[in-house]
Amino acid sequence: MHDTVIRGGTIVDGTGKASFTGDVAIDNGTIAQVGGKAGPAKRDIDAKGLLVTPGWVDVHTHYDGQATWDSELAPSSWHGVTTVLFGNCGVGFAPVRNVDHSSLIGMMESIEEIPGIALADGLKWNWETFPEYLNALEQMPRAIDVAAQIPHHPLRGYVMGERAVRREKATAEDIQQMRDAVRQGLEAGAFGFTTSRTNSHKTPTGDMVPGRYSEVDELLGIGSAFKGLKHGAFGVNSDFDDEAAELKWMTKLGQDTGRPVWFLLTDRPTDTVRWRRLMDGVHKARSEGAHVTAQIAGRPVGVMLGIDTALNPFTIRPSYQALLSLPVAERIKRLQDPAMRQQILSEAPSAELLNRLSQFRQHITNRWDRIFPMGDPPNYEPAENESIAAIAKRSNHSPDEVAYDYLATGADKFLFFPIVGYNEDNHDIIRTMLTDDATILGLSDGGAHCSSIVDASVPSWMLMHWVRDRSRGERLPLEMVVRRQTSETADFFGFHDRGRLAVGRRADINVIDYDNMRLHIPEVRYDLPKQGRRLVQRVDGYRHTMVAGIETFADGVYTGATPGRLVRAGSR
Repeated sequence: MHDTVIRGGTIVDGTGKASFTGDVAIDNGTIAQVGGKAGPAKRDIDAKGLLVTPGWVDVHTHYDGQATWDSELAPSSWHGVTTVLFGNCGVGFAPVRNVDHSSLIGMMESIEEIPGIALADGLKWNWETFPEYLNALEQMPRAIDVAAQIPHHPLRGYVMGERAVRREKATAEDIQQMRDAVRQGLEAGAFGFTTSRTNSHKTPTGDMVPGRYSEVDELLGIGSAFKGLKHGAFGVNSDFDDEAAELKWMTKLGQDTGRPVWFLLTDRPTDTVRWRRLMDGVHKARSEGAHVTAQIAGRPVGVMLGIDTALNPFTIRPSYQALLSLPVAERIKRLQDPAMRQQILSEAPSAELLNRLSQFRQHITNRWDRIFPMGDPPNYEPAENESIAAIAKRSNHSPDEVAYDYLATGADKFLFFPIVGYNEDNHDIIRTMLTDDATILGLSDGGAHCSSIVDASVPSWMLMHWVRDRSRGERLPLEMVVRRQTSETADFFGFHDRGRLAVGRRADINVIDYDNMRLHIPEVRYDLPKQGRRLVQRVDGYRHTMVAGIETFADGVYTGATPGRLVRAGSR
C-alpha cells in the first residue's frame, strides 16, 4: 500500500514533454509511480481537473537571514516553491568575524532592502566560517528545502578586513585565502559563489561594495576553487562596464573550470539593445566551450509605489517627508486634507533625496508614461494608454494630481513602476529571452526588497500570465513554463534528486487548480522580527504542496509540517 496517491490529475512532469492524465504514487518521501492507475494508498488525493507538477526550484532568493529564524519562509512557500537557493548578488552573512556583524547587516539592508532591525534581532551568529553557517542552517526544521551559495563581499571582508572596505587590490596571498575558503565552502555543500560588480549595490554610507572593482585575477583565482569538482556555479551581477572584457573572463573561467558561469540579464531603459549584445556574447562563449548562461526574470522588475512602501513619487518632497513618522492611517488622513495636497503638489523633489536613489528609481519623478495604477488582480503588462501620463491627458489633470489622488485613497493602492524589463512597453523581449536555451529563469528575489518589490510570486504568475492569461502577445506552452522552473533550475545548479515527476525522485509536488489560480494585490505587513516591514503577495489555486511527500500547504494554508532541510551540493 502506498503512502499517498494523487489520482487522476493532469501530470506535467517537468521535463517539457506533453502533459498526460494519471496517478502519482508516493512512498517514503519519494515518487513510486507516475502515470497509469496506482494501487491502494493510506491517503488518496483527488486531482481530477487539476495540474500535478514538481515543486518549483527557485534559484535566486535572499533568505540568507530569514532562513535562520523562520521555518515557513513565506512568501515563496505560499507560491508552490519547495526549494530556495540564496547567497545571490555577492551578499550574505558568512564567512564573518564578530566585529563585522553590523556591517554585513547594513550591507544587506542597503542592497536588498531587508530591514536591519529584523536582521539584528533574528540573526544568532552561531557561525564564523561558511561551513559553520551551513551547519547552523541544518539545525532548523523548516517547511521547504534551502540551499546556499558563498557571497563575495563578506568573504573579501573576512580575508582582507578594512582593505576590502577600501576596495584595495587583493594580493596573491589574499586571493589564495579566498580561494581556499570557497573550496571549503563548496566541499561542505555550497552550490556556488556569487559576486556583484554594479553601481546599484552600495553600502549604507553610499560607498561601493567591497568586490565592485575586483581585478580579473582575483575573480579567476577564486574561481579556480571549482576545478575538479562536479558541482557549483559562479554567479555575477555586473554593469558590464566593458562588455567584451567581462565576457572574456567569464568565458575563460568556464573553460578553465568546466563549471557553469551565469550573470543577471535584463533589458534596461538606458540601453535598449544591450541585452541583445550580451546574449550574443553568451552564445559565443558557449561555442568556445564555456557554459556561460544569462539568468533572466520572468516579468519586469517593478517597484511598488504606495503610501506604506519605501518609495512613491512624493516621498522625496519636503512636506511628505514630515509625514513619514506618522502611523499609516494618520498619514493617509493628512494626505487627504486639501491644504496638504496643495502644499505637496506645489513642491519640487528634494535634490539631496533624489540623488540618494539609484539611477533607475530616480525616474519616479518624471517618467509618468512608465508608471501605472496596479489593479486587482495585478496587471504586470499594462498598455501605454493605462499609464499615469495617459490618464492625466484624458482627464485634463497633471500626472502629479492623478498619482496623488490615486495613492491617497488608501494603503492598498499601489502604482507599478517597471524599472527594467519593459523597454517595448510589453513582455516581448522577456518572451524572447525565455525561449532562448542559453538562459535560466531566476530573479524572483524572494525575501528581499521587502518594502519596494514583491516578485516572490513570479513562479505562480508564470503559469497564469505566460500560459493562460496573456492578451498582448504570444503565450508560452504550459509544459515549457513548468520545465523552466523545475528540471531546468534544478539541473543547472545540481539539485539532482528533484525537479521532475519521475520514479525515485523526491516527492516535492504541487497540485494546482490551474483554472482558478488568482494572484492577489500585494499587501504590507509588519511581521518580521521587531515588526520589520515587508511586502507579501497571496495566491489562490494551490490545493496541495508537498515536500518529501509531506503536505506543507493545503488550499494555501500552512499545515505546520517541517519536512524541509538544508540541501548540500554534491550529496543526494
